[in-house]
Amino acid sequence: MAATIELTDEQMRALSQPHPNPPQVFNPRTQEAFVLLRVDQYKKLTENLYDDSPWTREELQASAWQTAKRAGWDGEDDDAPETR
Repeated sequence: MAATIELTDEQMRALSQPHPNPPQVFNPRTQEAFVLLRVDQYKKLTENLYDDSPWTREELQASAWQTAKRAGWDGEDDDAPETR
């Protein structure tokens, strides 16, 4: 479960005002800004973004080729898999 932080009265008043954009929270210690969204808004934004289904053969092959390319393999090795 995500951490829950209770708002102060001042923060609740600020959030009760209409905002054209989601309100932001700033952590002065880390210099990070965060956006506050209602849970229903967050779920709507994230419901179709993450696919945790098993990888297809094509996805696995594409990942292997990208890894080999980053490692400097030029594809001219005799042990290279056939691509046709």
